[in-house]
Amino acid sequence: MVKSSSTAAVAAATGRSWEDWVELLDREGARELKHTAIARLTLQHMPESVEQREWWAQHAAVAYEQHAELRVPGQSCDGDFQLSTSKTVAGDKDAALEAWVALVGEREEFGGVEIEAEPSTSSTEKWRYWRVPLADGSRVALNFSDKAGGKCTVGLVHSKLDSAEAIGYWRPVWKEQLAQL
Repeated sequence: MVKSSSTAAVAAATGRSWEDWVELLDREGARELKHTAIARLTLQHMPESVEQREWWAQHAAVAYEQHAELRVPGQSCDGDFQLSTSKTVAGDKDAALEAWVALVGEREEFGGVEIEAEPSTSSTEKWRYWRVPLADGSRVALNFSDKAGGKCTVGLVHSKLDSAEAIGYWRPVWKEQLAQL
C-alpha cells in the first residue's frame, strides 16, 4: 500500500532500512497508536545526525501508517483525503498570484462544485496565498513562492475530500487549471 519510493527515501535519509523501521515501530506498539503518537515515536528513534529530523519523522510515520493499513495514500490523519500538485511558472510570486486571480477571478465553481465563499488572498515576506472553500465542504489553497532564475513555484492543496476516488476526480481538474498559468 505504501509507495516503495517513499520507504526508500526514509531509509536513505535516516540511515535505517525500512524493514528496521517497521520492526522498531511494531515492537513499540505503533499499530495501536494515533498519528501524533507514531510521529513522536519515530522522532524519538530518529538518529541525531538526520537533517530535518521532524520532517523525516512525519514522513516515516505516514509511510508506516500506510504500511500497517491504518490509512491509505492521500488520507490525512483525520480520515479525510487531500491531494497536492504543483507547477513552476515564469515570473515572481506576485506575478503568479496575479495571473491566477485573473484566470479564476470570475469563476463560480470548480469541477462542477460551487464556490462557497469569496476567495481570499494573504501574504508573508516569502509567500503569497490564495484560498477558497467549496460548497462540498472541501477547501483549496494555493501557495506561491519564488525560485531562482526568475521563476515561481505554485503549490495547490485540495483538502477535506471525502474519498480516495475524489482525488482521482480532482487531480486532472487542478492540473488543467495550473497548465493555463
